[in-house]
Amino acid sequence: MLSGRRLDLLDPSPLDVEIEDIAHGLARVARWNGQTRGEHAFSVAQHCVLVERITGELNPRLTRQARLMALLHDAPEYVIGDLISPFKVAIGIDYKALELKLQSAIHIRFGLPAKASTVLTALFKKADLIAAYYEATQLAGFEPPVARRFFGIPPQSLRTPRLVPLSTTDAQAQFLQRFKRLAA
Repeated sequence: MLSGRRLDLLDPSPLDVEIEDIAHGLARVARWNGQTRGEHAFSVAQHCVLVERITGELNPRLTRQARLMALLHDAPEYVIGDLISPFKVAIGIDYKALELKLQSAIHIRFGLPAKASTVLTALFKKADLIAAYYEATQLAGFEPPVARRFFGIPPQSLRTPRLVPLSTTDAQAQFLQRFKRLAA
């Protein structure tokens, strides 16, 4: 990692996880394999900030700790990338186990439970699908009826975000700023 840490992907230690490495990596991983409108790719860092915001709108009484877990929901992608689910299966290894092991190390590093509760996991998944709907319709060229088939219909009570892909520098800064606010 740029921080000088050496992260063992098969046996990740929380001591080798740095938020700066996560922010740097996520800002450089493109959602939708980079197939989005705009001068820049829409990064996983921006996606994580969006999912955390939607999670907070879905449940305004969430603790900072739960919102921090929402922000970090895709944090393992800072080293393993953003692979679509069918490809993860095709790889032939237990990719999900690797991802969960890394997620656990990240959570422990920042004082969070190693694993989110099933209730929070379901909330994060719902927010993730809502974010995917907005990304698909605003950035990836999906027509709303097609996006609804894949991701469902966002609740009308939510504010519709205006998504603008940021430069890697700005996406990294946005992610770090949100992290620092939630971790304070």
